[in-house]
Amino acid sequence: MKRLLFALPLLLALIIGGFAIWGLSGGRDPSALPSVLISQPVPQLDLGPVEGVATPGFTTDDLVEMDGIKLLNVFASWCGPCRAEHPNLTRLGAEEGLTLIGVNYKDKPEAAAKWLDELGNPYAAIGSDFSGRAGIDLGISGVPETFIIDAEGVIRHRFAGPVVGDGLRRFMEALDEVRQ
Repeated sequence: MKRLLFALPLLLALIIGGFAIWGLSGGRDPSALPSVLISQPVPQLDLGPVEGVATPGFTTDDLVEMDGIKLLNVFASWCGPCRAEHPNLTRLGAEEGLTLIGVNYKDKPEAAAKWLDELGNPYAAIGSDFSGRAGIDLGISGVPETFIIDAEGVIRHRFAGPVVGDGLRRFMEALDEVRQ
């Protein structure tokens, strides 16, 4: 009985280690998180502008009325990966003819204004989500997250994580699927 009690911690460590190795392997894509919003209209949003930024806020109706494919990007000034993806989103908007809509998530308005001033503001509209309610409605797991929305206002793809490196390639593949 004493030997069994001695071996029990080792056995538990091996089981937990096995699950950890399984969870970290297998080519899992964290940006491929499932979302119940795929193939659904954008949820009802009514976001005021970010104080100190000349870009207007938006509602879901505003978003649907905009022409073409839209990228709804949830970002924050305190988010390092948001800063990393910002040049790519700016370029995509300009070169691919996409409308960028921003949701400034749980951010101080003055910090967001400074961040946009420093990096440039590619957004046609930016809604302030200081309370995090829109993030809940969109089902985000964190920032950044970007949703590809078709011309009819239907969410076609959700991309969790920054649109950089291999993530940019996967994002472009998803964008090409929406265009077809």
